[in-house]
Amino acid sequence: MSDFEMGLQNRNLPQNAAVQTAVGRYSQEVQGMVFCAKQFPRDQYAAWDRIKVACQRKTLAEISCYAYPRGGEKVTGPSIRLAEVLAQNWGNMSYGVTELEQRMGESTCMAYAWDLETNVRSEKIFNVKHELKLKNGNMKKLTDPRDVYELVANYGARRQRACILAIIPKDVVDAAVEECEKTMTGNSKEPLVDRIKKLLDRFKEFGVTKEMVEKYVGYSIDLFTAKDGSNLMKIFNSIKDGIGKREDYFEVGSATANRKSANDDIAKEFEEKQKQANAGNTDNIAGDTGAAVGGSVTGINTEGQAEFDFGGEGDGNDNPTN
Repeated sequence: MSDFEMGLQNRNLPQNAAVQTAVGRYSQEVQGMVFCAKQFPRDQYAAWDRIKVACQRKTLAEISCYAYPRGGEKVTGPSIRLAEVLAQNWGNMSYGVTELEQRMGESTCMAYAWDLETNVRSEKIFNVKHELKLKNGNMKKLTDPRDVYELVANYGARRQRACILAIIPKDVVDAAVEECEKTMTGNSKEPLVDRIKKLLDRFKEFGVTKEMVEKYVGYSIDLFTAKDGSNLMKIFNSIKDGIGKREDYFEVGSATANRKSANDDIAKEFEEKQKQANAGNTDNIAGDTGAAVGGSVTGINTEGQAEFDFGGEGDGNDNPTN
């Protein structure tokens, strides 16, 4: 009896004609896949050649690995996309994510990977609440079917990767990662400076600035090497796939504080120059006016106007009589 049939019985679903037809069709499909896998076993050398050629593509190499900090150490590994390419080229495998049940704002799902040739299977059953954590820390209930589907697919992809990597031999996986590293650090027609610049532009999508990247690496981008670019690409893939957060790698708060402090210094400097300029203009105006009427400046009133002492009696109209 297949896992699908046992799942139906355990959940007491009605065994009507439609369900029986679906179960029968699924059973026939599985038998057909197993039969073909036995009739045409994989050639491991040919499979590795296909994997090696795939890892030599730059577009795959750029998204082949992830990296995130854990317990003071950096954890790296093959990404979801690389795991899928490995399964495709290894051959005679069935893998995917199935939603077993959905009720009360929660989905019960199963991720699996099955080597049809050796009959080795890895599966993980997990629950996904239809909630999304917002930036302010609050939880948002998801009711749109598309939002629910994307949330389940995101959680399921990580479990699917774990299942695939549990089936494919580890030495094959490590060799594929190494081949991708060679592709990233190898000869490229595009200058390293341009590649780093494009990577920094992509980081801006997640609010990561050049200063934050330089502080993480420890030196200016002008000194970045090809290996630095490869490591930063792993971090970018981790943030993009939701494995890690921006705050796990970069000091977001300190960068913001430094930028605010720099802005405050510029504002203070501007205010000082404005005060000096205004004071100079006032002195010039006062001096010129006093000389023109033959008096001396005694001070500046509250309205910014110069006050004069003409040394004689006035006529009531602020005009000297002598």
